[in-house]
Formats: sequence, structure tokens, C-alpha cells
Amino acid sequence: MNVLIVEDEKLAAQKLISLLKDLISDINIVSIAKSVEEIVDAVKSHEIDLGFFDIQIEDGLSLDAFERTKIDFPVIFTTAFNEYAIKAFKLNSIDYLLKPISQDELKNALDKYNKVWKKEKQSLPLSIIDEVRKLMHGEFKDRFTIRIGNRIEIIQVANICYFYSFEKGSYARTKDKKDHLLDTSLENIFPLLDPKQFFRISRKYIVNISYIKNVYMYSNSRLRINTILDEEEELIVSREKVGRFKGWLDGA
Repeated sequence: MNVLIVEDEKLAAQKLISLLKDLISDINIVSIAKSVEEIVDAVKSHEIDLGFFDIQIEDGLSLDAFERTKIDFPVIFTTAFNEYAIKAFKLNSIDYLLKPISQDELKNALDKYNKVWKKEKQSLPLSIIDEVRKLMHGEFKDRFTIRIGNRIEIIQVANICYFYSFEKGSYARTKDKKDHLLDTSLENIFPLLDPKQFFRISRKYIVNISYIKNVYMYSNSRLRINTILDEEEELIVSREKVGRFKGWLDGA
């Protein structure tokens, strides 16, 4: 398998190569590109089966390479920040890995490649690249519109305490303790939100840090959040997200 690695940090590149060699017996690293120019040169010079692209490299964003040359092989993006913006790629069956990369996450991404992407080469739509570039630059959604009867109401994101799912619907709970039914899923909402402001604590809830009052230890190594709304609703941080949630609270 011919693999292109886009990474401008030497140690990060070496670690990824080491993990890949443990998982792929016939791997051939065709190039380690550290800039957009080197990506373009590698794509023109080699037949590539799979790429691992760090988002931010020494001369800008690796996304720029998609506009300069035809990249017709699947790409797994890696990033040390803004994991939520990169989730927009999920809509097109592209995967991403959050640094530091674990072997289990890498294996899952490779399994996805073997099941879905190995059979046919596809290009990443430029429309998706543009959307992610906006998110990377901090252009996050600041309001939602909802339909109530024959009128449309505007809800400011800053007034939303948390988003939640119930039965088959997705709702926004605002600071006035009102629930607003949205016309899309939490999976589609989450990538549009500022990751400094919002965190998805579980499959059911996305919380706004501005409305968190207290955080308590809960059973099975989980955490429980109380909001300034002083409700009885239990917002529980799932066990696998506790570490990242604590880092998010600290601004890490």
C-alpha cells in the first residue's frame, strides 16, 4: 500500500509511521510532505492509495492542496485542535484522527478504508473543503431558525444552554427554560458550533460552557453537570469523554 504522509512535525510523523507499520505489512511511505508544495509534488510523482494529512502545516492548511492538484485517493485527516470542525468530513465518509493518535483509533480508520474507500477512489468535494476552512477560521453558527406554525423564529446560539435529543427529535434548551425543536440532528449541529463554547458530553447532550454552574463526580467514573437553570435534568458526561471534558473546561 502506497501511503502519503503530510506532517511538518518530525516526531509526529515518526510515531504515525511506527503505528502504521504495526498494522500494515506491505506499507510503502512514498513521501513525508511538510508543505502544500511538497504535497502537490508527491501527488504528481507517485501512485497513492491512502493519505494521512495534518490540517495545519508549515505554509498554511493542507486543504489548499486540493485546489492545486487532483487528489483522487482517500484521505484521513489528523489534527491537534478543533476536532469539531473536522467532523464535517464525516458527511462524506472521510475520517479524521485527533492527536495524539492511538493505535485503536488508527486501526478503526484503516478498517473503514478497507471496507469503504479501497474499492473506489473519490475526490473530496471542494464545497466540503470550503465549509471546513470557514470553521477552522472561527466562522461558527451564531443563530438557528425554527418554524412555529406559519412564522419563523430566530434563536441566538448564545442564548442556548444545551442541545439535547429526545425520542426522534433534537431540541435547544434556552436560558428562558424553553425547548425549541430543531430540524436536524445533533450530529449535524455539533460541527457548526464554536468548540471553545460547546462540548458534546454524550450522544444525547451538547452543553454551553456559559451556563455550567457546577460539575460533580458521578457513578462509574462519570461527571454530572448542573446548569444555572437549576433544573432536575441530569446532564451526564460519558466516561470516555471525561478526560477531554476536563481539558475543555480548563481551556486546553
